[in-house]
Amino acid sequence: MHIAIAGNIGSGKTTLTSLLSKQFKWEPHYEDVNDNLYLNDFYDDMQRWSFNLQIYFLNSRFQQILKIKKHPKTIIQDRTIYEDAYIFAPNLHAMGLMTTRDFQNYQQLFELMNSFVSPPDLMIYLRGTVPALVKQIEKRGRPYENNIRIDYLKRLNERYEAWISTYELGKLLIIDIDEINFAENKEHLGMIIERVQAELSGLFSK
Repeated sequence: MHIAIAGNIGSGKTTLTSLLSKQFKWEPHYEDVNDNLYLNDFYDDMQRWSFNLQIYFLNSRFQQILKIKKHPKTIIQDRTIYEDAYIFAPNLHAMGLMTTRDFQNYQQLFELMNSFVSPPDLMIYLRGTVPALVKQIEKRGRPYENNIRIDYLKRLNERYEAWISTYELGKLLIIDIDEINFAENKEHLGMIIERVQAELSGLFSK
């Protein structure tokens, strides 16, 4: 099976990926952040590096999905290819940080790649308000995230909500990070594990 975790910057995708992979003995596939050569440049100058960064992520995510498709084990994935295409790239274009020419080129590449992939069996969406996201971003202290603007996070959140409200590619589980602290509260994590198990039982019963 393919389980995916979606959510805005700072929502806790990597943490939940790690926790659920240990609980269910799944193989985690993390977002390529530490080896990403564009992130620092992007946050310093979004307009200059937006297209480069999105192409990097698109390529990385596509390669991930091809590996997942061939893998014999259940995979849990940190962020999806859909978020790049339906949230991050359109947001950069709308903010004037990616040219229309580059955005159209990006869309064509995504549509081609998307024709070769299947959606995850279960999508877990981590929903959070901007203050909750900012708190998490500050707590983890990644240097390249110091320049993230509040309005940027707000715009992303609006696009996430619009995307998830129409998501019909497969099963969807929504977790509110303002109310559930799975990283530090074992009871909260247990609640999520139970909800995931319930969704998986539904998949197996088909």
